Amino acid sequence: MPSTAILDYAYRPEQHALEITFISGRRYRYHDVPEALYRDMRDAFSKGEFFNRHIRDRFAFDGPLT
Repeated sequence: MPSTAILDYAYRPEQHALEITFISGRRYRYHDVPEALYRDMRDAFSKGEFFNRHIRDRFAFDGPLT
């Protein structure tokens, strides 16, 4: 299902970093995200709901990135 909040996302396993681009165009990098959590997000029906429940306010982040 396409997300109404998240445009794109990518995981960088060597850095344990999850980069998320929101529909607004803003991109953020979340640090120390376990790869298993990324896989769970990838498999989740609603990416936005998963993000709000499991990532937002739980991991340090940089952003918005350019």
